[in-house]
Amino acid sequence: MRNQYGAGLRALVTSAFSLDVMAEMHQADAFDSEVDAYPSITILRAAQQGPAVVATLSSEAQEMPTKRLGNTIRHAETGTPGVRTAVVDRWFHGSEPWPCESPAQLALLRRLEDRHPPLEASAKVGIGVATGNDSVFITRDPDLVEPGRQLKLAMGGDAEEGNFRWSGHYLVDPWDASGLVPLKDFPRLKAYFERHSDALRRRHTAAKNQRGWYRTIDRVTHSLVERPKLYIPDIKSTLEPVLDWGETYPHHNLYYVLSGEWDIEALGGLLLSEFGQFFVRSYCVRMRGGYFRFQAQYLRRIRVPAPGTLSKDQIKALRDAFSARDRERATAIALKVYGVDRHEWDAANGN
Repeated sequence: MRNQYGAGLRALVTSAFSLDVMAEMHQADAFDSEVDAYPSITILRAAQQGPAVVATLSSEAQEMPTKRLGNTIRHAETGTPGVRTAVVDRWFHGSEPWPCESPAQLALLRRLEDRHPPLEASAKVGIGVATGNDSVFITRDPDLVEPGRQLKLAMGGDAEEGNFRWSGHYLVDPWDASGLVPLKDFPRLKAYFERHSDALRRRHTAAKNQRGWYRTIDRVTHSLVERPKLYIPDIKSTLEPVLDWGETYPHHNLYYVLSGEWDIEALGGLLLSEFGQFFVRSYCVRMRGGYFRFQAQYLRRIRVPAPGTLSKDQIKALRDAFSARDRERATAIALKVYGVDRHEWDAANGN
């Protein structure tokens, strides 16, 4: 329903079928054993799309008799503990995701999408380097190989406390601006990689390119190190952007956001606000324990106002809220920036 890999299936469903009922079970145990990603029950019909019933089931729904639960969902009955239902008049088209929890949530989401450009219109979203063998390419020894052949590496745990704290990890770096460095020019680097030659050559990326057997899976873009950027850890319960002023390179368990148009701290304040969470929550697959995947495919769907539309006071207030990690204050400012009143916001968030 929400992942990129489901696009083809969504396109098939919306082109030839009617989705009559969708019942999400993120908060209910559908199986005897514990699972990480919860399913939904969908009822499809070979007909033109009409109104759809959307239901959300919590753990209280597990105690209901099956027939009563089915009728409650099918007829969109209200007031039943453990079951939230709503009728959506307009379903989705093509391969777009199905981020539907309630009509109020959907209405606000569609309005924000219509009014504001996606994050990548004014910023870049990316992911850090994948090595194929972290035990070889990552070290805490700053003198393992030649100077200049190691980069300070930001790990997921460095962003755990809401502020970036580098943990002392380095990437053993086989790249320069022209590509892979010739190992003959760096004897210590050559000796180090050759000690681990067997492990490095067994990687899939090395099998495809035997001359480049010592490469990391991803090429390193060195200019990224010195740029101020927001790091966003992946599996978390809340969106937690943290700021690196330009000291490190991200590991592949960190996503990053950088921009030449935004005041990076003001952008951090917007993403820290509940609006950043709202967009990701609308599109993201929810994991066991209430965690979200803050992947690039979801971060890119966040809508933000054009940077030039914010006043100096709003930018300063967002910077201050971000610096203080004050999500409530950031949300209050974001409500004004996005032009959303509190009543509409609360209704869209089920409050």
